[in-house]
Amino acid sequence: MSFFWQSSLQPLLKRWLRFRSIAPETTALNVAANDRLVYVLDHDALSDQLALDSLRAQTTLPGIPADSASEPGQTLPAHVALNQLKRNALRGPQKHPSPKFDALLERLQTDDQPDVVFLPVSFFWGRRPGRETRGIWRLMTADRWPLSGRFRRLLSLAFNGRHIDVRYGTPYRASDLLTSSAPSQAHARRRSIRFLNRQFRQRRQEVLGPDLSHRRTLVRTVTQAPEVRQQIRQTHQAHDITLERATKRARRYAREIASHTSPRALWLMYKLLGQLWNRLYNGVNVTGLDRVRALAGTHELIYVPCHRSHIDYLLLSYVIYHHGLTTPQIAAGKNLDMPGIGAVLRRGGAFFIRRSFKGNALYGAVFNEYLHQLITRGYPVEYFIEGGRSRTGRMLPPKLGMLAMTLRSYVREPNTRPMAFIPVYIGYEKVLESGAYQKELTTGKKKAESPFDLVRVIKRLRQPFGQVHVNIGEPLALDYWLDAQQPDWRTEPTQDWHPAAVRALGKDVVQRINEAATLNGVNLVALALLSTSHQAMEESLLEAQIETLNALQRLAPATRHVMPADGTPVQWIEHAIHLGMVKRVPQALGPIIVVQDNQTALLTWYRNNVLHLFARFALVAFAFRHHTRLTLEELEHLVGPMWPALDNEFFLPGVSNRSHTFDTLLHALKGQGLLEYNGEYWTRPTRKLIRNEQLMTLGSIIVPTLERGYLLVSLLLRAPSGSYTQESLEGQSQALAERLTLLQGVNAPEYFDKRLFQGLLQTLTDEGWCWEDDAGVLHIHEELKDALNTRRRLFDPALRQRLIHLLATKAV
Repeated sequence: MSFFWQSSLQPLLKRWLRFRSIAPETTALNVAANDRLVYVLDHDALSDQLALDSLRAQTTLPGIPADSASEPGQTLPAHVALNQLKRNALRGPQKHPSPKFDALLERLQTDDQPDVVFLPVSFFWGRRPGRETRGIWRLMTADRWPLSGRFRRLLSLAFNGRHIDVRYGTPYRASDLLTSSAPSQAHARRRSIRFLNRQFRQRRQEVLGPDLSHRRTLVRTVTQAPEVRQQIRQTHQAHDITLERATKRARRYAREIASHTSPRALWLMYKLLGQLWNRLYNGVNVTGLDRVRALAGTHELIYVPCHRSHIDYLLLSYVIYHHGLTTPQIAAGKNLDMPGIGAVLRRGGAFFIRRSFKGNALYGAVFNEYLHQLITRGYPVEYFIEGGRSRTGRMLPPKLGMLAMTLRSYVREPNTRPMAFIPVYIGYEKVLESGAYQKELTTGKKKAESPFDLVRVIKRLRQPFGQVHVNIGEPLALDYWLDAQQPDWRTEPTQDWHPAAVRALGKDVVQRINEAATLNGVNLVALALLSTSHQAMEESLLEAQIETLNALQRLAPATRHVMPADGTPVQWIEHAIHLGMVKRVPQALGPIIVVQDNQTALLTWYRNNVLHLFARFALVAFAFRHHTRLTLEELEHLVGPMWPALDNEFFLPGVSNRSHTFDTLLHALKGQGLLEYNGEYWTRPTRKLIRNEQLMTLGSIIVPTLERGYLLVSLLLRAPSGSYTQESLEGQSQALAERLTLLQGVNAPEYFDKRLFQGLLQTLTDEGWCWEDDAGVLHIHEELKDALNTRRRLFDPALRQRLIHLLATKAV
């Protein structure tokens, strides 16, 4: 039969079979050119053997095949199956250890046999969607966890022979596997077989995801868990209902939560979403996915993207599915479980969570157990750490509920696979909900979701929405993170450290999301135009400013994984005009770019997406607004105390040497001609008026943040120490800021966002400028007034006078 295949059908198969992806590349395999190589297949399926023969014929693989390298009397196979399939009419094919492989290992344990290298190789038929046309038969015959019979494998060979993915495992020397300490040679062989089987399971989980249980099975497992059974009994006693009724309530909660993932639905959604992205966007740019591939199969993955749009979870699932990784189970708000739409989302992997379940201990126990089952079974999970979508465009403070449940689940069974959080930044050039956000930013009222929103989306398919950028940040390996934060986390029984660890983990995760931010032309145009008093700028100056902003991120990147914008300033401006954000006004002395009517609030949203990248640059530029020259020491003394407020508001990672970072920022500004240096003093480029204007415009970016801090501290110092509670100070600061924007005629709802004042007050407390006593009253450090007086002149006189007037008329 082997001779028949090789002589008759192999030439045909060589033309038919196509390998869509091979990972890792053969050059990355740790195999020397003179190693005797034996390829190991998971089981003895003829289709995989044919694929391996074709792969060897089509690609250059390392090492020397063992059959051609063996000496006389030492014949070894070029490939061998780890398991053999036994057919059963009722149960389908089942895997059993292969006697041939055991016999090969036994031969290799003798002294006269040469050492060989085992290279596990897995073939996946039609699993990963690509750009090729797909059909229902290809989907039906694609690889999955249950083993396929001969007829289905034959169909897969016919329909998916041109859509094969290859995954190499880690090469292992037979001598290393067999010579490590073991009670007997037979035990060493069994251990080697188990070790290689684990390799194949990891590759299958990496590509196919975990073996999906039926939804009813998962619901039953959740409701029968000891923690849920205990809560059922407590509900039965506390609410005076029968045990049966309490159990039915728990089942109802589990069904309300649970997803109902369907491979066919995922494929259909993939095809439909591919068409949608082609209609909506000019492209979806993905970077950093190799960081996910390096962990898939060995780690429990928790995707934590920023939340800017309802498109986020659809887009991320599409990207993950398209690149051959397992799509995650997605935590979605219960508000999205609408008629028709909810069922589709469930089959795409969504599970639903109520916005709040405080006071409903039974629901909380069921949800906790459901999440725990997902994690322990190896499902990738995705949730939005900000909670809801950001209406301001900036990163919101983390909501810690899901994070706390995830950490609790992991610590509950620390011997499971290691866990890694995958931060994802998603940047839009034009967000689909732009109209709704504009209304919400103006009125302050959130629009409820409706099934009719889908109709509105269809109506907007002909509008331009630019490109989308998906950037994967630096993964957070939870084991290493906990070892650094809480070395005794594995043994500490009380777990009193959990609340502090969750807060620190949330802060670290959002920082990593912000670190992966991607610049685009719309962001840059918004940053520059909104830094002017009337949202207008000469086109030539605008081109210079946005080119400078982008160049600063190349010279001194704000974060490790920031992606500067591609293209030229002319292209960015034209693109912003095309998207309807700005318009060009012809003028005799040269065209002027102005913000389109009623687009100011929306442009603020795009500016805020990347404002954190320029916060520190802007802080340095701000210091030169009323100072023509400064030494490095003077600069640090003047604006250094403001640094923690920026880090806290914009979720920026801390720096170990602030002086060095100031020096780096100054030299980057000098590289763009915005500052000059004479060896002692840093000075404004007074002879270069355009550069000086650019420096002032850059400093204006951070003015609203610093003004909020100035306003809050001024209000705090106006009254004697102990006059405010945290809540009353935040409330009065918010009201004062809102009044200030109305008097100045500024349409900036985020200027008086209460959460920003909460962050500023937290920074003052952390830095020791004020503290809260046991009664909840705030007390002021004596040096705070001197600090305010020192930096008062940094702010415009008009603002100081208006604030003095407002404070004088405000009753404490």
